[in-house]
Amino acid sequence: MAAPEDKKMVLEAADAAEIEGERTAAVEQLMNPAEPRANVVGVASGVKWRSGEPTGEPAVVVLVTQKLEKADLPAEDLVATKIQQVKTDVVEIGYPVAEQFRAGPPQRALPQQPGPAFNGGDLAQGVAPQPVMLEEQEFATYAEAQLLRRRLRPAEGGYSVAHFQVTAGTIATCVYDILPGGATGGSPAHGLGIPGRTYILSNNHVLANSNVAQIGDPILQPGPLDGGVDPPDRIATLSTFIPLSLEPPIPRIFHRNLVDAALAQGQFHDLDREIYWLGYVEAWRRRANVSVGTLVQKTGRTTNFTTGRITAINATVDVGGYTGGRVGRFFDQIILTNMSAPGDSGSLITTHDNVAVGLLFAGSAVATIANQIEHVRSLLRVEVAEAIG
Repeated sequence: MAAPEDKKMVLEAADAAEIEGERTAAVEQLMNPAEPRANVVGVASGVKWRSGEPTGEPAVVVLVTQKLEKADLPAEDLVATKIQQVKTDVVEIGYPVAEQFRAGPPQRALPQQPGPAFNGGDLAQGVAPQPVMLEEQEFATYAEAQLLRRRLRPAEGGYSVAHFQVTAGTIATCVYDILPGGATGGSPAHGLGIPGRTYILSNNHVLANSNVAQIGDPILQPGPLDGGVDPPDRIATLSTFIPLSLEPPIPRIFHRNLVDAALAQGQFHDLDREIYWLGYVEAWRRRANVSVGTLVQKTGRTTNFTTGRITAINATVDVGGYTGGRVGRFFDQIILTNMSAPGDSGSLITTHDNVAVGLLFAGSAVATIANQIEHVRSLLRVEVAEAIG
């Protein structure tokens, strides 16, 4: 991996805009449902890599589930070395899925002292863990891992949350809308506003059960997988969500998904805008200034605090794992190095100086995918923080 200051790894959004025509042509060529290409799950803008090192050359990046040798692919599945006059690169991202748990038993409550705890067990597969006894140091490690899965009031970003019929995801942060002139109807000429309502921000598939939920449904913190029960752990109610186009029944060619996002309205005193370990969001970055190579961070319910790097932008990518094995095609997404696992869905992706850039919603064993925060903010009509550039 190149050093963080290696400029050859960086692709500015303005440079990505110059190859947008070629990227769009590649989407039409390589992601046509009528003529599917083996392994291809997306197309994005990035930089060309050669012999494991970035060259700094803008490239159309073809995202595949598994990178194979040319000899192992039929001729019709090979990716051309150029799309028009722009070089291509092939990047393995596995098969991305929406990162909530599909099923599993509720987590056991955190012990107050060393005692029985989980050892092994694949919650994502619904396999019950087996109890063992922990020593003091092991208990401390266990307790840290469980921290973000406990009940917290006021709740912070990074903690477990979910619709009452979903398993568990993550609170991105708590957000608000602004009523012009303030909640009491003052003059908007003052240029000031008073937060009108406060919300939990997360994914549609976390808070709205992938379009199935009803407005007003209970939202639990922690999520049901982590022991949340309605009504004692109800922290909010579903307020709004951006509907997802999913196949089936909607053919992928008609999808126009930009975000997997939803809001749950809660009481001001129950919600905190701080994100565990990261602190407060200082600002949010417009998509026109989100660049390949940027170092980022997040706090999530499953993998806690992790860091990563943006590897591609402007991605059109197919994401599976929705209820019933459905797939959604998403546009204008951010591709990152792997920094998440099931249960981290909804985490807010920020730069290392706490500027929000994306809302995590999907991933695989080798990559993480996020919505542009500008799209999330504008479609849900909420404020995360002040905008920069």
